[in-house]
Amino acid sequence: MPLHAGALGGRGRARGGGRRARPAPRRGAGDAAAGGAAPRCRPRGRERGDLGEGDAETTRVREHTRLTEQTLAGSPLLAEAAELAALAHERIDGHGYHRRLPAVGISLAARLLAAADVFQALRSERPHRPALPAARATAVLREEAEAGRLDGQAVEAVLAAAGERPAVRAQAPAGLTEREVEVLRLLARGLTNKQIASALDIAVKTAGNHVQSTLGKVGVRTRAAAAVFAMRHGLAS
Repeated sequence: MPLHAGALGGRGRARGGGRRARPAPRRGAGDAAAGGAAPRCRPRGRERGDLGEGDAETTRVREHTRLTEQTLAGSPLLAEAAELAALAHERIDGHGYHRRLPAVGISLAARLLAAADVFQALRSERPHRPALPAARATAVLREEAEAGRLDGQAVEAVLAAAGERPAVRAQAPAGLTEREVEVLRLLARGLTNKQIASALDIAVKTAGNHVQSTLGKVGVRTRAAAAVFAMRHGLAS
């Protein structure tokens, strides 16, 4: 049975002078979004989104954001970048790593970094797969936004910087769904949850859930701040 380098006591060779073992390729979030298992084995559950939970390889991979933050924080010249660098793999649905922040805790800069990081990973060659063509990487990035993992505006900004054509139908800001855009418009008009429920013909409790989800995605805590967000993005009517 072949040995991985980590099982050789850090010496790179099996005892007795055997061949040098080849470490298994490590995969990042961009690989997971692209269906990043080795070509002969693409588990359906990992074709999008997070890497698998609980296995040793995933735990080790996810340590890099924590270690990056610690390294940068130790330098007077780079300390200001430590916080941002640590958020590169956070997701607005709350299932990123290593902090698993909700959308309200992820700044616009961090959302841009996350989208750029995934796009770069998709366009880069990996030991277990070639670089994805620009068209495919663009499609995957937009699928991640539609799934609510990456911020839609951040995705389009990254794609524009990469020279890709804008989406035919522009993504709603902050990864908002069509229903959440409706809720945001009503919030901007000053409606209560009961009034929103009546306007959308839904239950008051459901309206409340939509309100909380909308506030979280746009990164604010109050209705007044949501109204300001709506006006800045042309969603107030």
